[in-house]
Amino acid sequence: MSIRHGLLALLERGPRYGSQLRTEFESRTGSTWPLNVGQVYTTLSRLERDGMVTQDGEDTAGHALYVITDSGRTELRTWFEKPVDRTSPARDELAIKLAMAVGAPSVDIRDVIQSQRRHTVQAMQDYTRLKAQALIAVESGGAQERDDVAWLLVLEQLIFQTEAEARWLDHCEARLIRLSRTAAQAADTPSATENPGARARPAATAATSATGPATSAATPQASETFPPVAGTR
Repeated sequence: MSIRHGLLALLERGPRYGSQLRTEFESRTGSTWPLNVGQVYTTLSRLERDGMVTQDGEDTAGHALYVITDSGRTELRTWFEKPVDRTSPARDELAIKLAMAVGAPSVDIRDVIQSQRRHTVQAMQDYTRLKAQALIAVESGGAQERDDVAWLLVLEQLIFQTEAEARWLDHCEARLIRLSRTAAQAADTPSATENPGARARPAATAATSATGPATSAATPQASETFPPVAGTR
């Protein structure tokens, strides 16, 4: 849908032909989402079918020119005014990869995280370098200032996105470490059937002083791993 409306936004500035729209779309977004001419003309055909654009003659080189209609302007205005829907987020390959790596045989999820972190940090450095160049272009006030500002906004979104991804990877690693330690503690702690006192001791620690101090202090880890059983003393 963003390609559809992106082409409408470009056509609002005046008549354009297919390859011209592709060039301007990529220039505005810094080629972050490259298009091919076939994709552009397919989208234009659908827009023409829906009454949002129409062909209006040719330029001097014989290119068919497209112009936006009133229906297209209404559709574009609605798109700008309506928030982007997040109730059905796009599939994220990294999230799917980590989800599938959990418990996968012969896969060390820590290696997956470390590999992705290196790539994410490198991407962040590249985006930061490109942002510095974009800022110089914007401040110079050249002929392409509008495209430079648009590219700067896209770059800053990519930087924020990679920063969030890096924080999420750190969180995943910390979460897995905590879960691994909890599982190890649970495996090392005797079960209630093997040693009934293993559960009774944390209960005594959590209870009021009515029964007096516990005879054997329980470690915090044991208390968290084995919650007190109601009624035990």
